Amino acid sequence: MAGNVLEFTTQNFPKEVLESPQVVMVDFWAPWCGPCRMLAPTIDELATQYAGKIRVGKLNTDDHPDIASEYGISGIPTVLVFKDGQIVDKLIGMQQKAKLESSIQSHL
Repeated sequence: MAGNVLEFTTQNFPKEVLESPQVVMVDFWAPWCGPCRMLAPTIDELATQYAGKIRVGKLNTDDHPDIASEYGISGIPTVLVFKDGQIVDKLIGMQQKAKLESSIQSHL
């Protein structure tokens, strides 16, 4: 993971995402997924751009299928935005940075 991008796992997801006082953007991805790899630099940029304002991280669906299943992730990449432990936005597939920024801004 790049500098400001967190790595979410089955073990830390409740504390790092659901109990976070900040808005959290979670990128559900897998190493074999081409669009996921294409989205990664944008996720890295957003993590740096919004450092201290929101938390940005990735969850590998191959390594943590239980969390992916719990949130109904059927296609990747999928980006979920959480606020106060609840999903407030869901973006499926490759996204433009502007669309992700708009989602972040609307929940700050």
